[in-house]
Amino acid sequence: MSDSPLRPRVGCGAAILDAQGRILLVQRLREPEAGHWGQPGGKLDWGEPGRACAEREIREELGIEVVAGAVLAVTDMITADSHWLAVTYRADGCVGEPAIQEPDAIADWGWFALDALPSPLTQATRDAAAALRGST
Repeated sequence: MSDSPLRPRVGCGAAILDAQGRILLVQRLREPEAGHWGQPGGKLDWGEPGRACAEREIREELGIEVVAGAVLAVTDMITADSHWLAVTYRADGCVGEPAIQEPDAIADWGWFALDALPSPLTQATRDAAAALRGST
């Protein structure tokens, strides 16, 4: 065990919806939940507001601009060796065409109808999809 105490981590992302109501998802290569499909986002930096984190991470991962709106879901992911709190904001549309900017972190991306989501999904994406469907 290291000398520093274990601390929870915070991640911020966005459920980006297009004009047809489809959600933009990425397939993650890194833990937690490597191989799962989820909304783009990443680690909150010290002193960074959550919405700014989501917008920055999406720009870094996919090269697109979004405006993070209302909080859609907050997800606790606690395991024996990991503790993450994921905040998902809603974003209506984006500026630019998504393209993988971090090939070591993202394997693929796509737009998906809420009734035809890929599998497996991250827990945060399952929570966000439930909120989008109105079944919180």
